[in-house]
Amino acid sequence: MPAQAVHILGPDYSRNKLSNFYVSFLSLPAPKREAIETIYAFCRFTDDIVDDDADPREKHRRLRQWTRELQSALSGTSRFQMLNRLGAVIHKFNIPADHFRELLKGMEMDLRKQRYVTFHELEIYCYRVASTVGLICAEVFGYHHSKAKEYAINLGKALQLTNILRDIKSDAKRGRIYLPQEDLRRFGYTEEELLAGRYNDRFVALMKFECDRARMYFRKAKASLAEEDKPLFLAARIMGNIYYLLLKRIEAKNYDVFSHRIRLAPPIKLLVAMVLRLRNGLPRNFHRYVRTELPA
Repeated sequence: MPAQAVHILGPDYSRNKLSNFYVSFLSLPAPKREAIETIYAFCRFTDDIVDDDADPREKHRRLRQWTRELQSALSGTSRFQMLNRLGAVIHKFNIPADHFRELLKGMEMDLRKQRYVTFHELEIYCYRVASTVGLICAEVFGYHHSKAKEYAINLGKALQLTNILRDIKSDAKRGRIYLPQEDLRRFGYTEEELLAGRYNDRFVALMKFECDRARMYFRKAKASLAEEDKPLFLAARIMGNIYYLLLKRIEAKNYDVFSHRIRLAPPIKLLVAMVLRLRNGLPRNFHRYVRTELPA
């Protein structure tokens, strides 16, 4: 599956790799960073259950067990200490447990579905596996305006759609197609062509449409975040900018995700983080002197 949040947190957390996750969340004070790392560990472990090579019935069993253990963790009685730590984070930051339950439902979708007929179906998936993590992180960051939740929801969808577009080739190798079937029909591009990695004009038109949709969610996210909340959401904004640059990189390659591995070099990620951190501490009109196309 595409990286979940994994999604908003970043697909390949490693202190040695300068991953999207580590670069983005370096800006957090220690208590919040530790809370986010605990949340990430939960997401990563859950993701591994779904992506494991085990029999599908065994994966369903493990996921149901993990869901029950999460409920036990809310009272600190899980058999897994990592979940008990998560339970403590949930209570400390007053995070609605329903966000975690929705996330688990999203993971379950990956066990049941390998195709999405409409974008409405895909949007539900994106909300569950990505927007929920944004909502969870929002409670850790703190916020002054409730519209910050809309920011988390829209940014999660933007990140997940970008992941899907970047990972089309690797997902196809596993027999998964996340692009809605209604979109494939609209542009006359078949599943067989996608599974074979066929790059043609119809694929380019399809990808432009999908990239424009992801851009729309980046714009909606930016419009939802109040100026007063921007410093609190610096980590999420760094992540958003990194993924926005990934989207632009896909476009710069003329949408050829079959021949090119779309990624950003670590120095680029660090530069994005540094620029945003500098802007956070500079006068509001500083943007007049810094030209940037980033959305947040």
